[in-house]
Amino acid sequence: MRVLITGAGGQLGRALIALAPDGTTVRGASYQELDIADAPAVAAQLDEFCPDAIINAAGFTRVDDAEKESESAGRANAIGPAVLAAACRDAGAWLLQVSTDYVFDGAQNRPYAPSAPTNPLSVYGRTKLQGEQAVMRELPSQSTVVRTSWLYATEGRNFLTTMLRLMGNRPRLTVVSDQIGAPTSVTGLAQVLWAFIRQRAPGLHHWCDSGVASWYDFAVAIAEEAVSLGVLASSPPILPIASSDYPTAARRPQYSLLDKRDTERLLDVAALHWRRALRETLGARVSAGAAS
Repeated sequence: MRVLITGAGGQLGRALIALAPDGTTVRGASYQELDIADAPAVAAQLDEFCPDAIINAAGFTRVDDAEKESESAGRANAIGPAVLAAACRDAGAWLLQVSTDYVFDGAQNRPYAPSAPTNPLSVYGRTKLQGEQAVMRELPSQSTVVRTSWLYATEGRNFLTTMLRLMGNRPRLTVVSDQIGAPTSVTGLAQVLWAFIRQRAPGLHHWCDSGVASWYDFAVAIAEEAVSLGVLASSPPILPIASSDYPTAARRPQYSLLDKRDTERLLDVAALHWRRALRETLGARVSAGAAS
């Protein structure tokens, strides 16, 4: 199987390449190497590599910046997936599109099923929704769309790396406690995306780590696990605050927990609890540092 991974320079793209199954020929293309909204460039890449499938890990993920850079966000999150879908249709390739919990408005008080009504509150959420809709419209039986939430890794720009940096140089931290969801390890998501590629399961699906947390809960867990593993010598006090006390350019859903039970049944997998996944992620970072 030949698989093209777009957005290969990002945290998810790197994890997908690292966890590629045996016998898979993988080509990674970063944004600098392939603008997925450039139709001729995408067509040329497919003609040259002839992939059986594409995993689109590219996207504009800076949620607040998207509010003032809506054109760039739309190009990466909406136009790009549409271009990839048209190219895959012509080439007979499968497309796996990664989307987000931010397609929901957070008004629901129970986990969101894939079929739940969408109502994004931000430019980021709106453009990601447009991207998944374009993929399912162009490739209804030849594509998989997977929504995920609160993705993190030990490198790149994400909540984990931001918290570790701030914990190392701030006397105290304040973190919002009224936005609820599920942190998701990039390693676990990458493994599930490869399982979807193997099964060629079409349609819209959800994946996140198990359990539930606020951003405050996640921050406290990061501090505790990092100190326990020696990643940090100590942690500053962490105080919970309301979203209204920390205004941002983009509105976030206050509740965006994803219902992933159908995915677990379909792929015969069980998601790790987010706290265990965090511990394993930080442990892998410690092991990698000791080996280098």
